[in-house]
Amino acid sequence: MSHLLEPVGLSADDSAVYLNLLTGPHTSAEDISRAVQLTAGQVHACLRRLMGVGLCHRFTGPLERFVAAPPDVALAPLLRRREEALDRLRAQSRELAVRARAASGGPSRLIETITGQGAVLGKIAELELGARREVCVIDSPPYLEGPISNANELQALARGVRYRAIYHAPGLTEPGSAAMLERYIAAGEQARSLPWAHLKMLLVDRQHALVPLSFTSRDATTRLLVGPSTVLDALLIAFESLWDRATPLGRSRIATRRAGALEARDREILRLMAAGLKDRAIARALGVGERTVIRRVQALMATLDAATRFQAGIQATHKGWLDHPLAQPDPPTGPR
Repeated sequence: MSHLLEPVGLSADDSAVYLNLLTGPHTSAEDISRAVQLTAGQVHACLRRLMGVGLCHRFTGPLERFVAAPPDVALAPLLRRREEALDRLRAQSRELAVRARAASGGPSRLIETITGQGAVLGKIAELELGARREVCVIDSPPYLEGPISNANELQALARGVRYRAIYHAPGLTEPGSAAMLERYIAAGEQARSLPWAHLKMLLVDRQHALVPLSFTSRDATTRLLVGPSTVLDALLIAFESLWDRATPLGRSRIATRRAGALEARDREILRLMAAGLKDRAIARALGVGERTVIRRVQALMATLDAATRFQAGIQATHKGWLDHPLAQPDPPTGPR
């Protein structure tokens, strides 16, 4: 408690004197000096500062006495003034940042090449830790490393930054990937997936994008940092278009992808559903119990985000689940 008043710009000695006044009202400067082990001059200097900000009052008479103002009343305006000063500082820092970017920018800085794994990882961390509103991600090969937890994202989510991520679905079948994704979703990430997502990118606050040198290259160690421009606008449009087409992910959907290929029985259930058969007819056709079919139908409809059985069949056909086996996964997911 020795630094109680530090947040409002007062010293440890000021805090000690104020706390002494709170416990001993109508105290003389000499009593305070003995209690807090400060010289008389130091105590008088503290009292002047405390009176100047309204934290104590002086009563004159045969013996000069001092009394502390109630903290719940006196500290409120001090805290409000300090918050206003911090808001002004934040505004000035933003203005200075804009000026600094303008001074170092220009057309030649709209697109910057980042080369080397360390430099790329550093730029990803800088962008995510500096995010204020939203980070949009398309997570797809090539990857820099194997699956590791993204502490930068978790910190940003804790600060209230919105995260939207589109995942390359085959990568979610790799060991460790689904568990990490569940952690991100639990922390607040909005996640979706596409059967194939090759437009790898990181978009921060609609002001910067980090993309590979080529969307068809396997080189993960060279990226382009794109600033405000028509190129960035095109990347934002591409992300929103893919986001609208992607399938929302939740824990049950992650588990389904982690399990690997669709089971043969589920594939047959989907085919019969798409053909319009009811649960009892499906059970007879497959030689299983009706309750088993009901449970699997409910799980499949949840996985496909389908409101009706017919819609589930359409979704499954669209994903290629009824005609083709699931594709083999690409290299494991990792840092973006």
